[in-house]
Amino acid sequence: MTVYFIQAFIYLCAAVVAVPIAKRLGLGSVLGYLIAGVVIGPVVGLVGDETLAIQHFAEFGVVMMLFLVGLELEPKMLWDMRHRLLGLGGLQVGLTTVVVMAIAMALGLGWPLALAIGLIFSLSSTAIVLQTFNEKGLAKTEGGRNAFSVLLFQDIAVIPMLALIPLLALPELVAKAQQLAQQAAEHHEELSLVEGLPGWGYALVIIAAIAAVAVGGHFLSRPLFRFVASAGLREIFTATALMLVIGIAALMSLVGLSPALGTFLAGVVLANSEFRHELESNIEPFKGLLLGLFFITVGAGIDFSVLFSNVVMVVGITLGVMLIKAAVLLFLALVFRVKGSDRYLLTLSLAQAGEFGFVLLSYSVQNHVLPAGIAQVLSLVVAISMFLTPGLFIFFDRVVLPRFEAKSNEREADKIDETGAVIIAGIGRFGQIVNRLLVANGVKTVVLDHEAGQIDNMRAIKIKSYYGDATRPDLLHTAGIEDAQLLVIAIDDQERAVELTEYVKHTYPHVRILARAYDRGHHYALRFAGADFIISETYHSALTLGTQALKELGIHPFRAEQLRQTFVETEAKSKEALYQAWKDNTEESKFNATYRELFMQLEEALSNEMKADRHDKHASSERGWTPPPKGYIDVIAEMQKDQD
Repeated sequence: MTVYFIQAFIYLCAAVVAVPIAKRLGLGSVLGYLIAGVVIGPVVGLVGDETLAIQHFAEFGVVMMLFLVGLELEPKMLWDMRHRLLGLGGLQVGLTTVVVMAIAMALGLGWPLALAIGLIFSLSSTAIVLQTFNEKGLAKTEGGRNAFSVLLFQDIAVIPMLALIPLLALPELVAKAQQLAQQAAEHHEELSLVEGLPGWGYALVIIAAIAAVAVGGHFLSRPLFRFVASAGLREIFTATALMLVIGIAALMSLVGLSPALGTFLAGVVLANSEFRHELESNIEPFKGLLLGLFFITVGAGIDFSVLFSNVVMVVGITLGVMLIKAAVLLFLALVFRVKGSDRYLLTLSLAQAGEFGFVLLSYSVQNHVLPAGIAQVLSLVVAISMFLTPGLFIFFDRVVLPRFEAKSNEREADKIDETGAVIIAGIGRFGQIVNRLLVANGVKTVVLDHEAGQIDNMRAIKIKSYYGDATRPDLLHTAGIEDAQLLVIAIDDQERAVELTEYVKHTYPHVRILARAYDRGHHYALRFAGADFIISETYHSALTLGTQALKELGIHPFRAEQLRQTFVETEAKSKEALYQAWKDNTEESKFNATYRELFMQLEEALSNEMKADRHDKHASSERGWTPPPKGYIDVIAEMQKDQD
C-alpha cells in the first residue's frame, strides 16, 4: 500500500508543479502534463513499469470526456453548424486521412496500417487550441469559429474511429496476442456477454445494448435524477453521475463495444435534460484529473532511446504531418472562402496532431492494429507536434497578423463631407448608445472610428460614420473640430484616448471633452489630460445591478435606493483625495502605499455610512422615492370616479 501512496504523490506533485508553469509560459495544460510525465519518467526515473497499468486506468478519463462532449451536442446547435461541421470538418478529416494513408502505402505499409495512421493524424488538439483561443481572444473570430467546427467534428469522429479500428486488426498481431492470452488464461478471465454467440446473436445483443442506453437515458434518467436530487445531498448526485458513466462503460465492454461509444451516446441522449449542467459540474473534475493522469503516463512512457536512435525519421514525420495538415486546411479555407488572417489562423491552429491521437494509438495497439514499435515512434510524432503548437500561434501573432492589420490600415480615411456640434471618436457598443441618443434628439454628430469593419457594420444599419483615426489632427480639422462644441471619446485604446484628450484640450480649449474611462487608472489619466467629464464604463451599470441585488435580498426598494445614494455620496467625498494621491506619486505604479491606505479608509467609511441611520430620508434629492401619503391612491381613485 505504501508504494501506491508514493506513486500517487509523485504523479500529483508533478502535475501541481509542471502544469501551472506550462500555462504561464503559454504552453497549455496538456503540454504541462506531458512535460511532467517526461520529467518523472525518462529524465529522473521516479516512475517505471507501473506506468502502462496506470495508463489503462487513466484512459477512463477519455470515456468521461466523450460523455461530456455528447452532453454539449444539442440537436439545434448541430443543425445550425451543419455546413461548417459536415463540410469543413468532414472534408478535413477525410482528406487528411486519405493523403496520409496514400503516403504511408507508398512507403510500403499495408492499407489497414496506413488507414489507422491516417485516422490518428487527422485529429488535432482540442484542449490546446480551444484553451489558446480563449486566452488570446480568438474564439469569436471567423477563423476561430471555423476551427471550433473542425474540432467538434473531429471529437465526434473519434467514435466511429474507435468502432472501425478493431476491424483493421493485423492477423499476425492477433495470433501473437492469442498465444499470450492462452498463457495468461489461467490467471485472468475476461467477462463477456457475446462470447460464443453466432453472428446474428452478437448483432442482436449489440442492438439491445445501444437501445437500452438510448431508451433508458431518455425515459429513466429523469425520474432517477429527480429522486436523487430530492435528497439534497450533492455527494449522492455525484455518485449517481459516476454510476451512470461507469455502468454504461461496463455494459459496452461486456458486449464487445468501445466504452467511449456508449458514454458518448448517453451524453447525446441527455443533452436536453434539465440535469445536464449538474452532470457536467460533477463529472468535469474526475474527467480533468484522469485525463491529466493519462497525459502524464504518455509523457512518462516516451522512450527517448527510440527518439535518439530515430531522430531524423521522427522529426521528418512530424514536420511532414504538420505540412500535410496545413496544406489541406489552407485548401479548404480557400474553398469555403475564409478570408484574410482568419484563413491562416485556421491553417496554423489545427496543423498539429492531438491528444486523441494518443488514445487511438493506445487503442490500436490493444486491438492488434499497430505494432508496439511503430506506435512508440508515432507517439513521439504526436507529442512533438503538440509541443510545436505554441510556436505556431506565436508565428501567427507576430508575423501573419501584423501583415494583415497593416494591409487593412492601408485603407485611406473617408472624405468627411459634413460637420456637427458633436464629434464622437469610437462607435463601439458605448459610442453607439451615445450617438443614438443625440441623433434621436436632433443633434448633428460626426462619427469617426479606426476599425473598418465596425464602420461597415454601422453603414449596413444606416448609421452614418466615417473611417479614420480620430487622433490625426488633419482628420479632426476636416470633421470641424474648430466649430464643434463637444468631443466624445469612446475609443478602446486607453493610451490613444489620453493622447487625443491632451491634444484637443491644448489646441482647442473651447471644446468640452466627455470621455469614457476603462478603470480608475484610466479615469485619473484622462482627468489629468484635461477631460471635462469622465464616466467609468461599468460604474452605473454595476451600481444598478448592486441595488437590484439588495432588493432581491429583501431590502425595501426605498431603503435600497437610499443605500445606493449613500454609496455614491461617500465615494464622492474621497474622490478628490484619491486623485491627488495618484497624481502626486512619481513612481511608475501610481497606486502606491498612500493611495492604497486612502482606498482602505474609503472602504471603512462606506461600511460605517451603510450601518448608520439616515436622518435625511426626505431630502429633495430623494423625494422621488418618498412613499405617497396614506389614502392617497384612494383619493385619486375617487377623483377619477367623479370625472367619469
